[in-house]
Amino acid sequence: MAKIESAFFDLSYLETLAGGNTVIHRLDPRIKVLSTALFVLSVVSFDKYVISAMLPFALFLILLAGLAAVPAEYLLKKILLVAPFAVMVGIFNPLLDQQPMLHIGTFVLTGGWLSFFSILLRVSLTVGAVLLLIATTGFHGVCMAMTKLGMPKIFAVQLLMLYRYIFVLIDESLRMYRARTLRTFNNRAMRLATFGHLVGQLLLRTLDRAERIHLAMLCRGFDGTIRIRQTLHITARDVFSFAGCCLVFLFCRFYDLPAIAGELLTGLLP
Repeated sequence: MAKIESAFFDLSYLETLAGGNTVIHRLDPRIKVLSTALFVLSVVSFDKYVISAMLPFALFLILLAGLAAVPAEYLLKKILLVAPFAVMVGIFNPLLDQQPMLHIGTFVLTGGWLSFFSILLRVSLTVGAVLLLIATTGFHGVCMAMTKLGMPKIFAVQLLMLYRYIFVLIDESLRMYRARTLRTFNNRAMRLATFGHLVGQLLLRTLDRAERIHLAMLCRGFDGTIRIRQTLHITARDVFSFAGCCLVFLFCRFYDLPAIAGELLTGLLP
């Protein structure tokens, strides 16, 4: 039950963060969507053995989170939540790629380990960027911006419906879990047959509730178009912000800044 409630409050907390009034929140949603897309493309376009060149992108996310007043601890928890999927993707790289890439004394770092750590870093950066986008724009704002940028409206409606259905699913799960807990003595463990029955009931109850929600929307004039009162206006500040992000991302993509800084420091040392 604690995990279900935690998931519910995490989703609600993202929407709470999106209601902030920082300099990042005030940017046009379309600018933030395009900047995030460019950030993700820049990160995933690196060579599979690259690690140090992606570190400036991590610093950019830290700076952005500070400007947007998004708790770093919250982002770190969400990134760690998806880390196992990244581990499963690259766990066999050290076994399949044993080409020596780096010698540190008697220690030899193979290409498989480099690509494995590179995958972990890429996933952390891309997930962090998407979380920051939602935490500073809101899911509705992101969908509206993508629609304005040319995404078919039907896709936006499906995404928004899916997002709202998650809340319905979590709410019904909490009700069923509380009901079972009140009817279960001595906190007996849930058997597999009981779990399957609860999952089936959850599906039926959420479908029924979703149908009632849809009928209520039709009664209120829903015609398949999501209308949001927020209006979008691209200002000079938005244009300069996007241009600055483009320059920073391109510069960090084509220049290994940590390596350059290391060479400069080495040259200054006696």
